[in-house]
Amino acid sequence: MTAPSSNQTSITNDRYYTRVSTQPALIDRAEPTVWGSESSAGMYGAQELRGHEVNGFSQVPDLLNPDEVAGYAAELDRLAHDPLIRADDRCIIEKNSDEVRSIFEVHKISDAIARLVRDERVVGRARQILGGDVYVHQSRINYKPGFGGGGFYWHSDFETWHAEDGMPTPRAVSCSISLTENYAYNGCLMIMPGSHRTFVSCVGETPEDNYRSSLKEQEIGTPDPDSITALANRHGIAMLTGKAGSATFFDSNCMHGSGDNITPYPRSNIFIVFNSVENTCVEPYYAPTRRPEYIGARDFTPVR
Repeated sequence: MTAPSSNQTSITNDRYYTRVSTQPALIDRAEPTVWGSESSAGMYGAQELRGHEVNGFSQVPDLLNPDEVAGYAAELDRLAHDPLIRADDRCIIEKNSDEVRSIFEVHKISDAIARLVRDERVVGRARQILGGDVYVHQSRINYKPGFGGGGFYWHSDFETWHAEDGMPTPRAVSCSISLTENYAYNGCLMIMPGSHRTFVSCVGETPEDNYRSSLKEQEIGTPDPDSITALANRHGIAMLTGKAGSATFFDSNCMHGSGDNITPYPRSNIFIVFNSVENTCVEPYYAPTRRPEYIGARDFTPVR
């Protein structure tokens, strides 16, 4: 691993510099990975919190029951076929088809998902991990239909949120709730366990309105092959499979991705990003302007 050089820190004055150097770097994380106490009351036990601290993620096999899964799946289907939503900027269409890829700020579009965000099974775990009150930095639903659902290349969410949204430190956690079976072969989430302790500084400056293309296929802010190989060799790759209703909470700095879905079996999930109210976003560190608020929230009101 390498720390920021004196030349780089003199330019950025930022430990997590990125997109400003011609050379990538692996930088040790300075902050903890679990801020809450193992003795704090909540849905997680001490052993689960310890596993999250070590691996950067934790799985909840039955967060939703079958009736809840069916209800949320119907809601996702309704949203994907609503012509007003499809015409909204918050709706992202697949690059190579007319299928919906993602719908952002979904907790403000759907009352059902707004209730899910406030559910203690969800936000309570986020508070435990982050050590206090949290707000929604981003919410979306991801559709990965069979026969062509596009993948997500290897990346750290924090790299983008730091560079383009102004998130100061990796004190955020994502909750991905599966509404379909996650098989190893239908584009499941892949994470490198323990990679959350290393920040990968990427090369390439952020262009104006980068989000317009990156939400369909990310290029700027993706790690170089040597860095990906180094982390994979060090940590391995976990394929997070599971039945509908299961959830994965993972650190904002985890190196993760997913492959294309060329099987007949769709994969869809509800994705909620919680950020600590002590880690609210400032101006972007490495982008010309802020991204729209439906991608990176500027309302820091705690979830109640």
